[in-house]
Amino acid sequence: MSLDPSFVGRTYPPTAPYQVGREKIREFATAVGATDPVHHDPEAARALGHPDVVAPPTFPVVVTMSASRQIVEDPALGVDYSRVVHGDQRFAYTRPVVAGDELVCVNTIEEVTTRGGHGFLTTRTDVSTVDGEPVVAVWSKIVVRGEA
Repeated sequence: MSLDPSFVGRTYPPTAPYQVGREKIREFATAVGATDPVHHDPEAARALGHPDVVAPPTFPVVVTMSASRQIVEDPALGVDYSRVVHGDQRFAYTRPVVAGDELVCVNTIEEVTTRGGHGFLTTRTDVSTVDGEPVVAVWSKIVVRGEA
C-alpha cells in the first residue's frame, strides 16, 4: 500500500501532556554523551539563567517519537512501519527544553512523495507548553521502503 498524498496538510489533535523530568534529561544526556553540566546540575543551569537542567538539543525525540504514533498508526495513510527507515530529523528552537516543562505536541503532515518505488513522509511536530508557549518545531522524514 502506498502513502496517500491527500494527507498533506493534515494536522492531528494535541497529545496528552508530557512532564519533562530532571532525571529523564540526565539519563538522555548521559546516553548521548552530553557532558556539559547544564544538562546534569541544576545549579549550573540556574547560573546560566535557566530554571532547571536543560535538555540536550535532540531530547525532543523522546516526546515526538511517541506523538508520531498518531500518524504512523493512522490506517488510511498507509504506513507499513515494518518497512520504515529514518531519513532525516531537524529542530528549530524557540527556547530550550528544561526540567519541569509540561509539553504537548501537534503533528502535521507536510509532504508525501514517492520516488523509486519508495514512499517519503515528512512531518512537522510543533512542541509547546500546556500554556501554549512554543518551544521547538521538529521535522522528521521517514522512508517507507517499497516491495523488493
